[in-house]
Amino acid sequence: MDITPNQDMVTPKHERHMFEGMHLRFPKFRHEKHPEIINVNEVADEKFTIGQKIADKVAATVGSWRFIITQSIILLIWLILNSLAWAFRWDPYPFILLNLALSFQAAYSAPFVMMSQNRQAEKDRLTAQNDYLTDCKGEEEIRHIMEHLDHQDDLILQVVTRLEEQHQEMLQHLSELDPAMAKRLAVDVQEIVAELEQEQKDPEQ
Repeated sequence: MDITPNQDMVTPKHERHMFEGMHLRFPKFRHEKHPEIINVNEVADEKFTIGQKIADKVAATVGSWRFIITQSIILLIWLILNSLAWAFRWDPYPFILLNLALSFQAAYSAPFVMMSQNRQAEKDRLTAQNDYLTDCKGEEEIRHIMEHLDHQDDLILQVVTRLEEQHQEMLQHLSELDPAMAKRLAVDVQEIVAELEQEQKDPEQ
């Protein structure tokens, strides 16, 4: 049995596809346009030189409680031995050699600390730049998501409008065939809508 429609058959005018004339394409978001997220620690470690490693070690040692306690003990022993020693005093009062040693220590430790701080400042700059690129990427992704949601809202409104139009057409054709049935259907629809609204107002019931 051949059910292929021929040229003599006429499609009713009221029969339309539900999605006729609707734009169902969604905007596409290309992730490859964004720069890759980098690990700042890995980038900083790749540029790590021997001098920077030594500077960090010295700065970490000088800026520790172990160094403060050890130096305090050495200074205390130095002062006691040079103050109470009867036979040999290599640095008598006013301890000029001790002042000279401490001056040398400060003069040489300060550049190491400054080099370590400069390296940390460079790392902070890379971190800030990476955060800026990440924020830009996140902002663009959010913007595309909002555009996608706006497109979805428009599409939902079109679907709702098309459903309402088809519902009105169905009621019109049904009223032409059976007016009483059309009235009952309209009343049933109103009752269902009222029940749904009541359930939304009072979820416990």
